[in-house]
Amino acid sequence: MRLKRGVLSVILVLSLVSPIWGQAFSGMDHCFSGKVVGVLDGDTIKVMHQGQADRVRLQGVDCPEKRQAFGKRAKQFTASLAMGQGVTVETDGRDRYGRILGTVILPDGRNLNRELVKAGYAWWYRQFSSDGTFEELEAEARTAQRGLWRDPHPVPPWEFRKHGKEKRYGRRLER
Repeated sequence: MRLKRGVLSVILVLSLVSPIWGQAFSGMDHCFSGKVVGVLDGDTIKVMHQGQADRVRLQGVDCPEKRQAFGKRAKQFTASLAMGQGVTVETDGRDRYGRILGTVILPDGRNLNRELVKAGYAWWYRQFSSDGTFEELEAEARTAQRGLWRDPHPVPPWEFRKHGKEKRYGRRLER
């Protein structure tokens, strides 16, 4: 009986303390800093983190695919702002491909995710973000016909992927 009380006491203490430990340890990875060592496309970069280059998918935005109109420009824009820079990544879990989902803060304090939408090289990814700032930035870029909004019929990347890329939309445009 005495052993059971001791075990129950330990279990009780651990059950009270473990949520605190869990919050402390899970909070450690909600934000990290590292150097951008690769730009895979407009919305996916590689950032050094804990001795390895982790793939970071920019949260809340969707850039044109590489073989899609403005795909190369989106990648070049991201590289011009982030490549070789020390950035801060505010993480929001991982996507189905294991990439870190995150908001990337540039050394000058600008938000890379928002800069892409503002410049017209990304759509606000409404399906995965409720950030109203993206909506405003996208509307401004459309009105000013910046980036991909110069195209009279821009195709969202999720539609491009869904309908078989070039097979459905035929031409490959770079602007």
